[in-house]
Amino acid sequence: MRLIKLTAISAAVLASTAALAAEPVIVVDGNDAVVYEAEPVAVAYEAEPVAYAYNADAGIVRNTTGAVVGGTKTFFQTAINPASVSAEVGTLGYGANIGWSLNEKTELQAGWAGGDVADLFGGDFDANDVNYDVDSDFSNPYLGVQLRPTGNWFTMGAGIIVPDNDIDVTANPDGGVYKINDRTFVADGENGVGSLQGTMEHRNKLAPYGTIGFRPNIGNNWGVFGEIGAAYMGKTNATVNAVDPERNVNIDNGVTPGGVDSGLNAGQVAKLAERELEDKDYLEWMPIVKLGATYRF
Repeated sequence: MRLIKLTAISAAVLASTAALAAEPVIVVDGNDAVVYEAEPVAVAYEAEPVAYAYNADAGIVRNTTGAVVGGTKTFFQTAINPASVSAEVGTLGYGANIGWSLNEKTELQAGWAGGDVADLFGGDFDANDVNYDVDSDFSNPYLGVQLRPTGNWFTMGAGIIVPDNDIDVTANPDGGVYKINDRTFVADGENGVGSLQGTMEHRNKLAPYGTIGFRPNIGNNWGVFGEIGAAYMGKTNATVNAVDPERNVNIDNGVTPGGVDSGLNAGQVAKLAERELEDKDYLEWMPIVKLGATYRF
């Protein structure tokens, strides 16, 4: 009787081997146990065996790495493999940027521009009736987005600049006098104001900007670009100092040689010039004009 039962069971097990794949099957008959083990089936996996989760209901271990690490891996590959590098020159300075393509029409950019670019703005400016020479040292790191809204060479850009620009100024006398606060102060001589020098800085620690431009490609890898726009740098803080702030200064009345006592010293005149500089708001809206070349990987 036992032989008949075992024969029937064996036939059933062999018929279902393909369905059971590599799972061992245990058949118990009374006090004996017979184990049938199917041939293992080779399965190829293209997975990243890093993280696994145990499914208690199914009794299997499932790889969960692909969905999580796949996205992270793509992000880091994008971060360390930029789509382009560019060199530029313009009103923000001389510099370069790196670009990452987010899609066919959008590119993220990180760059820096700086240096002495005062000559690009003429090298001097007027604050009321006083002319100032300018010496600058710009540092303008920025982060922005370049869009190609029509899918061709036309671009629109926006972003944030973190300005750290040193602007030094020196007042130039006009005919031996400074015209400050509607008064004409003698510039030179024993009772002259002397040299007036100062610094200026913009109040914005973050300066938003916007541009429009063009970026045609030249061949498979190279391209050129040009942009115009503006950045809002904010109001300015100014400091003006006199060489000898305690010196009493004269005003030029057009009659008395050397002028007459103004009732002010050189330091007080410097403060008047300082207020006029701040009212000028030099480069509150910084014009952006830049040209450059791009290499795409």
